Order: sequence, then structure tokens, then C-alpha cells
Amino acid sequence: MVFARRHYRFLPEESGCETAERAAEPVPHYPVAAACRPVLKPCIQDGRVILIQKNTLADGFLSGCVSIVYDCVKICCANIKHKQSGRPSEEFSDGLNIPRNPFDSPLMNTDIQHALQQLNTLILGKENVLQQLFAAVLAGGHVLLEDVPGVGKTTLAHGVAAVLGLDYRRVQFTNDMLPSDLLGINVYRPNEGRFEFHPGPVFHHFLLADEINRASPKLQSALLEAMEERQVSVDGQTYALPGPFIVIATQNPAEQLGTFPLPESQLDRFMMRLSMGYPAADAEKRLYAEGSGRRNLPALQAVCDAATLAQWQRQAAQVKCSQAAADYVYRLVQATRQPGRFVIGLSPRAGLAVVAAAKARAFMLGRPHVLPEDIKAVWVPVANHRLQPVQQGLTGAQILADLLNHVAVA
Repeated sequence: MVFARRHYRFLPEESGCETAERAAEPVPHYPVAAACRPVLKPCIQDGRVILIQKNTLADGFLSGCVSIVYDCVKICCANIKHKQSGRPSEEFSDGLNIPRNPFDSPLMNTDIQHALQQLNTLILGKENVLQQLFAAVLAGGHVLLEDVPGVGKTTLAHGVAAVLGLDYRRVQFTNDMLPSDLLGINVYRPNEGRFEFHPGPVFHHFLLADEINRASPKLQSALLEAMEERQVSVDGQTYALPGPFIVIATQNPAEQLGTFPLPESQLDRFMMRLSMGYPAADAEKRLYAEGSGRRNLPALQAVCDAATLAQWQRQAAQVKCSQAAADYVYRLVQATRQPGRFVIGLSPRAGLAVVAAAKARAFMLGRPHVLPEDIKAVWVPVANHRLQPVQQGLTGAQILADLLNHVAVA
């Protein structure tokens, strides 16, 4: 659904966004699918939006069309306070409910919004990476940050732990580390005649595994149980990890010296693989002029704690994923299994990760249901590291992005 490029303001000012009676400006056109028009009919009359209520939402992707109208009304009502100035609010750009700053949307959870804004002072010009990372955290997943040294991977991980208010531990992985250095060890107490378990750094809510691919495969595999089961086993005894438990790992490109490629089984435990990339020209110039954003780390304010984050994760898991959305995810996953694209297609676990990340993104943006745009936004970072292209010269990300253009939404 596409709106004309203009701002909308709704009257009367005292009305809430769910009971706005009349639009102040006409809507020239609504190019929507014929199947969607019956759903939108209660909301449109003579080219004007006359009534938007939550109970007008239909099931499936049709609800997405009404949701866009509803979200537009919410934004317009949030801008009514600017009415006295005689001009539309400058907070939003022309077009369809897209804020000029992606973290300024009034639909977003305010605490999450504040966290993203703080992180944006650390890592300049990487708003999309920040949103994807937060979606993975809200979905209860782990994140792998892969890129060349010096682009801010470790700084970002430190910042995420700080704004989430979690106790965290950084582990610098090396090729001589042992699993006991990460998980913990039993120490014998001769005076008491017993062994006492000393927990390792994995027993924190937030674990930063720095340069994870510099560790030996034996140590890498020690993380498998912790990441999947949220527990570790030492000398036949199982110990539960604190919840929520989040691993953000950084790794350097595999072609660099001293690296050990992560096994497929461990890559599958990461919900997303994100790449920071070099900063944009303006952001890099600002970095040189003002200095590293790392200096802002001590000033970061926590927006939540472990209990609040766990509550957000539960709420994100309750976001509605309609059968139409599930069918779309199935078609995307099934497309990766077609011969000639990848060595092995995506597993059902990967499909579940796509759904969970899409739900988390919808929750973060203030929506109670998943839209196709949520699935598309998380598709590549969730699926990319799980696939190996058959054809030389094409990356997995390129093939996955191409699938979005060819797989039907409905």
C-alpha cells in the first residue's frame, strides 16, 4: 500500500489516535490489491480516512494493510501537538510513516528507542545493524559479528551489554584456551574432602566471545551446549546458566592468519550473522574530527535489567504470526532447498529463527503482528551464515536477497 507524499494531520486535537473522526487532508489515491479493499473500506470514505480502530484489523497479511493505515494515524496524532505552528511536524519525512531518524518513531518502545539512540553515538551510521542486533536479542538469540578488525565490533558488544544493564564478561579467545577456561572447573578442597565448582565466565547474562574463530575447535564446541540448552556440563554435573543468556561473538574473516573456521553446528546456534562494514563517508569524517565513539561507553545508561529484558522477550514471542506469514517463511526456506543454489538448504530450525526474529522486530516497532517487511528485514542476516552457495562468484547474501524478489509474498 502506498500513500501519496504528503503529511497528514487529524482533527480534533483532543481525540485519541483510535477515535480520530476525520482527516484534515484528502488522500488522493490508495493503490491496494482488490482483496484488501473490503478490509480498508470501513477506514476510507470520499478519499479521507474517517475511522481507524484496532478491531478493524483482519487476520493474515490483510491486517498489514490496515495496520499501515492505523500506524499512520498514530503518527499523525502524535504530531498534533505541532498543529499550532501552522505547518506539519518536521519529525517525519514525506512518505509512508518513515521517520527521518529510524529511532524516532513514536510506535517504538521508548526504552528500546533510547537504547538504540545511545548505541548510535558509539557506532555511527549503522542504524540497520543496530536494529537487527536488537531484534536478535529480543528473540533470545545469539549474534555473530563478522568483519575486519577495527570497525567497532567489540565496542558495539560492550555498548549493548551496558544499555541492557546486564552483568557481562568479555573473553578474548586464543588458540591455547581450554574448555575449562570458559565453562569452569572443579577444585579439590583437601580440608573439606570435597570438590568445589568454580564457575567460568560463561556464567553471566551477557558473554562477549571476542575473536571466537581464533580458538581451537575443541573450545568452540564447548559453547554448543551453553548456547542451545542454556546449561553446561562439567565432570558429569549439569549447571544452569542465568537467564536471559546472550552470546555476542566477534570473528575476523576466515582468510586471516590464525583463524579456525566455526563448524556448521555452531554457526547454526547463532540466530544472526551481522557485518559492520566500513562506515559511510560522512560518518568516517565525523569519526576523525570528533574521535572514537568508544569514549561514550562510560556515559551509557541502562534502559532495563535482566528481568525487564526477559519480559520483553516473552512479549516478543507472543506477537502474532499469521498462517499467511508462516506460509511465506516456508516458501523462502523451501526455495533454498532447490537444486543449484546451495549445497544444503535451510533446516526447520533456521525457519523458526526467521519467525522469532520477525516477531521481535515487530514488537520492537510497536506492532502486535508480523508483516512481510519484518520477514524480509531479518531474512538475510538469519539465513546467510547457514548456507554455502553452489555457484562460484555469488555470495550467499546475494542469492538470498534475490530470493526475496522472486518468492511470492502471498
